[in-house]
Amino acid sequence: MNTRIKNVLDRSEADEILISDPLAIYYLINRKFSPGERFLGLLIKKDMRPKLFLNILFPCEEIDGVDIVSINDTDILTDVLSDHIDPDSILGVDKTLQARFLLPMQEAKLARKFINGSLAVDKTRAIKDEEEKQLMRKSSKINDEAMAIFKTLVRDDISEKQVADQLLDIYRSLGAEGFSFEPIIAFGKNAADPHHMPDDTKLKYGDVVLIDVGCTYKGYCSDMTRTFFYKKGPNKDQEKIYNLVRKANEDAQRYVKEGVRLCDIDKTARDVISDGGYGRYFSHRLGHFIGIEDHEYGDVSSAFKYKCETGNIFSIEPGIYDPETMGCRIEDLVIVTEDGCEVLNSYPHDIEIIG
Repeated sequence: MNTRIKNVLDRSEADEILISDPLAIYYLINRKFSPGERFLGLLIKKDMRPKLFLNILFPCEEIDGVDIVSINDTDILTDVLSDHIDPDSILGVDKTLQARFLLPMQEAKLARKFINGSLAVDKTRAIKDEEEKQLMRKSSKINDEAMAIFKTLVRDDISEKQVADQLLDIYRSLGAEGFSFEPIIAFGKNAADPHHMPDDTKLKYGDVVLIDVGCTYKGYCSDMTRTFFYKKGPNKDQEKIYNLVRKANEDAQRYVKEGVRLCDIDKTARDVISDGGYGRYFSHRLGHFIGIEDHEYGDVSSAFKYKCETGNIFSIEPGIYDPETMGCRIEDLVIVTEDGCEVLNSYPHDIEIIG
């Protein structure tokens, strides 16, 4: 049994777990599937080889250490599963299992009890091993290199969409596979919308330019935000906002280490911005966990009381969104270590005038 599957089982109260999330399955057995509307499931339990329930429409080579159970469109799924699931067991199912599959399983009493099995998978994924850390480092290195190019794309009268449309080719030229999420390019007042999607807004002299971007490298995501000033430096109020966001980012990073509560990291950054008079303009959590998905289970927020563990990777992304002055966000990814954190992004935090 591979280490990841063992760690999931050790974290769960279930006797066996049926995993349907294709990304979680990829994480556990290193095979990617896109089943569409058809059932896909990985059944794991102690003292049993994992069983992958896979429709015959998706041919698959043998997977080391995994038994493949073929199913087709005319099979009754509960009949297939009943041959492999102990009816006296506690069965963990994950959050992506659709009701059209789950309800018949419950009606057929495939297990004595059904519980949420996602948390065991999520907590295992939250601690990156050395191979994952290396892939995350590389993904962020590409993102740093890309940011240096992206800022050169902005010019008079170019639109946000026109900039965004050029990013994918640049990422691929640097070795990335694609986007980890749809890029955010925001000019002027649009930067005060935390999740603004690029539109036809054209760049003007003196605009704030917010660029929030990420790519994937060998399946692992990066995510970074920088805020620039186009051809003109910030006024006094804008400089204050920028420096508050920068201080919030850097103070939070210095606070990160094993054993620190994630909610306290959020508070460290939030206090900087609140003490500076802009607390009501910091309208989102400080960060989110990241790996093979841009947003994974776990976050850096006032509501998340969990303690940092070595190997956690998450974003630190404070922001101030004052529609009358400017929107500003500075985001980096960090890896938790025993006595601090490793910051994956090297692109500077300095105020930068571009164009």
